[in-house]
Amino acid sequence: MPELPEVERAARQLIRAALGKTIASVKAIHPALKRKLSPSQSRAARGKRIETIERRGKHQLLRLDSGDTLVVHFRMNGDWEIGTTADPLDRFARAAIELSDGTRISLVDRRALSSITLDKEGSSSLPKLGREASDPALDADYLSAVLKRKKIAIKPALMDQSVIAGLGNIYAAEALWESELDPRRPAAKVSRAKLEKLIDAIRLVLSPKKRLPGRYTDKRGAGRFAVYDREGKECRRCGGTIERIVQAGRSTYFCPDCQLG
Repeated sequence: MPELPEVERAARQLIRAALGKTIASVKAIHPALKRKLSPSQSRAARGKRIETIERRGKHQLLRLDSGDTLVVHFRMNGDWEIGTTADPLDRFARAAIELSDGTRISLVDRRALSSITLDKEGSSSLPKLGREASDPALDADYLSAVLKRKKIAIKPALMDQSVIAGLGNIYAAEALWESELDPRRPAAKVSRAKLEKLIDAIRLVLSPKKRLPGRYTDKRGAGRFAVYDREGKECRRCGGTIERIVQAGRSTYFCPDCQLG
């Protein structure tokens, strides 16, 4: 599942391949994407120059010189494949953006859950999004004000994109482990001190270069995460046993022995 670091990587890949170039065509290939991007919308994007490419949460925004915006969401399995119009299409290509220089950018998705839509100038199909996980303005004052209205546990609250844009299931669990917070704790009852620690933890887990190797790998250097998908394994901090519960329909992994906050 693409999480924020993977979407950021994909957006940078897209910038290198498409920024400043002109769209020759946008083709929705799979029926599910055709319902999101109509033939008239595809025609509206033809011949337009890609002025800027931005990421907002897990959405990628291709802003065109017409004022319209192509909005891309990978959802569960999407990714870009960059090639040329002479290359054979990947069998899981669900949409393709062809550029006037012969570049083809394919939206590849085994489950066909991803989407491309065209927002006309002045309109937006984006849901309500909170501050970015990477935004320096994400602080304890902001988080406290948003969470005090939540009547749910801290883990599903963090995954609410109107709270923090871009933070997904995996890294929410990792940040809670890093900050020693119980994912079941009511969001409105997390102390300010813990919120400050949680914000530092979010930035840490989203920046792999800043991680302490021993916290995320075993003696052989194996493993990418501290708790995610490690049910029944030893906690790398306290030696306890990682457990899995379900919150808001999603798996949560945590250590009940040291995540006590």
